[in-house]
Amino acid sequence: MSASKPQESEVRIKHSLNEKEEEFVAKRRKAVLESLQKLQIHCSENEVPNVALLGSGGGERAMVGLLGSLVQLQKTGLLDCVLYLSGVSGSTWCMASLYQESDWSTKLETVKDKIIQRLSGPKVSWTDAFDKLKKYYYEKDIFSLTDVWAVMVVTDYVKEIDKHTLTDQWKQQSKDPFPIYTAIDKGCKQRKDGDPWFEFTPHEAGYSLTGAFVETSSFGSKFENGRKIKNQPEIDMLYLQALCGSAFADEDEILKFLWEQIKEFIHHFLLKRETGMFEEIKKEDPNSPPVDECYQVLMDLVDMNLSVLNDKDPSDLDESIRTKLNELTGGEHELIFQVEKLNLTDKEAAKQYMKQYTEDVCNYVNHYFSFWPFDIWTRIFICMDQWIWGRNYNFLHNMNDEAVPSILLKSEKRDYEDAGLLLNSPYSSVLRKERNTDLIISLDFSETDPFKTVKEAAETCKKRNIPFPEVNIPSEDVKKPKDFYVFKCRNAPTVIHIPLFNVINCGDDIEAYREKYHTFQGPYSAEMITDLMEVAGKNITNNKDRLLEQIRLAIGPKYTNNE
Repeated sequence: MSASKPQESEVRIKHSLNEKEEEFVAKRRKAVLESLQKLQIHCSENEVPNVALLGSGGGERAMVGLLGSLVQLQKTGLLDCVLYLSGVSGSTWCMASLYQESDWSTKLETVKDKIIQRLSGPKVSWTDAFDKLKKYYYEKDIFSLTDVWAVMVVTDYVKEIDKHTLTDQWKQQSKDPFPIYTAIDKGCKQRKDGDPWFEFTPHEAGYSLTGAFVETSSFGSKFENGRKIKNQPEIDMLYLQALCGSAFADEDEILKFLWEQIKEFIHHFLLKRETGMFEEIKKEDPNSPPVDECYQVLMDLVDMNLSVLNDKDPSDLDESIRTKLNELTGGEHELIFQVEKLNLTDKEAAKQYMKQYTEDVCNYVNHYFSFWPFDIWTRIFICMDQWIWGRNYNFLHNMNDEAVPSILLKSEKRDYEDAGLLLNSPYSSVLRKERNTDLIISLDFSETDPFKTVKEAAETCKKRNIPFPEVNIPSEDVKKPKDFYVFKCRNAPTVIHIPLFNVINCGDDIEAYREKYHTFQGPYSAEMITDLMEVAGKNITNNKDRLLEQIRLAIGPKYTNNE
């Protein structure tokens, strides 16, 4: 008998485009050529410029700002000149909404109205939200705060549970720009080692600069030496929006915010007692402890964490937790964790104390009361305690390839998070050499310094020897930005940078607009959405001729990677 043929790797490690992306690019360039001709820009097919449109992070401000910009790009005929649409954080929320509709760019006015109507409408019901959380928890191996953020936070803003997958959304004959969603590898960011830049396209997910990819439908499945050994469900668009869009504020602010969200979620869950759900639990397990009292322990634990974060003495809550747990076990067992008077002036020590205390209470509760749905809540608390975000199986685990940084090959799991924590605009995705980008249009929706992203992109590219123009900002523009900047040099893409709020569309009210639309706030009203879309749209309509001129200047012959 002949030797069995070795199984081919399901991981692609190569600095080239996915074949399906190549096919799309070829078709899209022909469509772009027709669009250029309509705009009186004439060139051969080989000279068509590859234009990438970037949407920065910025929560709902970025989501709405990108939508307003795209509407005006479509009205001016410029959207049909765009090859790639790439986003970070809040901009990916806009992208996810758009790509629900096949060929959305051909009917954007209608699609826009549907999105605004949804954003202005009611929240996702608590029942639907909890059902989704339960699905995330039980249907896959790994559960993290990204699942919690998706259900408790993202749904508050996007007002829907998007169960589609990225591969579901895409059709090869699509008339829309090619979408690229971006995130980062947390471990690479923290260690400043390897390749932190991660991207999701309809075909592949992987490390942008390393050139290591897996089919998007297989991201999250378990791999060993390049072969899939255990399937996991393909991540849906709600989860992807949470993975890409979770950096709203610093860690302490998010901690407080999430504990408050968890508290509200548990409160609404407790209201389900009226539906008889708790009675069903008791019926299934007559020996289960009193559900209300178990949940009160959790509520006290949430309040204790919030008290410490808000510099309040949690002693009464600690005593309540110990007393209830003692009662629930019939006095046979006590919480092991020591009773200690917290020194709230030492914030770091207090935070570490609460981490250990929370973990100890959860382990104790799980040991004695591990019935549904208690297991979900204690798991969420442990994730809060250990600050676990975006954890998924690592498709590069135990591979042997010198082209891949060793840090990416060792661990069975990797943690992924919002790219805005490293760079708040997705330059890395369109600066892949094989994407051959000629012109980058950067729409910046950042909350504070409107030039931080483009300056940091230039610095990062310099360190990594990636061609990028030098960025010089006039000192007088730092606090009073204009609405259009062009950075260019030989052998690098031209970069157009457009700050959302500027002296042209806001006059002297830039700070007022920033305050009105700051990132860490509740969902916008219908009036705020309409106003922000108009402000963002002006940045396009006011600069149509300048954009056309830069597209015209970007025309030039294309070469393959081998030339």
